[in-house]
Amino acid sequence: MSNWIVAIDGPSASGKSTVAREAAKRLGGVYVDSGALYRGVTWKVLQQGLAADDSDVVARALGAMRVTFRLEDGAVRFCIDGDDPGAAIRSEEVAGSVSHVAAVPEVRQAVTGWLREMTRFGPLVMEGRDIGTVVFPETPFKFFLTARADVRARRRRQDLARQQEELDEGQVLCSLCRRDEMDSARPAAPLRAAPDAIMLDTSDMTIESVVRHVVEAVRRHDRGAEPGGADR
Repeated sequence: MSNWIVAIDGPSASGKSTVAREAAKRLGGVYVDSGALYRGVTWKVLQQGLAADDSDVVARALGAMRVTFRLEDGAVRFCIDGDDPGAAIRSEEVAGSVSHVAAVPEVRQAVTGWLREMTRFGPLVMEGRDIGTVVFPETPFKFFLTARADVRARRRRQDLARQQEELDEGQVLCSLCRRDEMDSARPAAPLRAAPDAIMLDTSDMTIESVVRHVVEAVRRHDRGAEPGGADR
């Protein structure tokens, strides 16, 4: 298991980010947020005043972007044209447009290539929507997290509030449902669970409980070569 990959997929606000980040620490892997790359491209498109729902415009803009990666505090970070977008990629403006950008075939091809190249940083715990189905379908470590729509809307609203963005739960729920529909219906790498993924409904689970499910499942797979040593 010298170059293992843990794929954690699922819709927005299902708990993927927190679980993947903590699982990476416990397993001794590098955390990768694949959705941040789609959000980063979306942020750059919007920053340039371009139409995020015009696939030709997005594809041309992508071709002009210079994206670089670095390892920082156990996670892969990136810059676009020398700029780190930081928390700006978490805005509701970006969230409202990212499904359009992520559906562009050229964007998916580019991001998939970037993600596959990240194995150079070491073993990975990668979260996203198509990690176990498209990016690394050969990994034996696949998880799909989900949660009830009302729970996800509440979590997302809390995240936005921490960023000083105030939206009522109904608005957030509509936004999440719209994105789920777009992500599930797109022709290229739709949101879906891999047939061999372990399914976890996180609606009534604590983060600690979900993390333990993931970590223990990975370690059970190969007790003779446990990544990262004992649980911390």
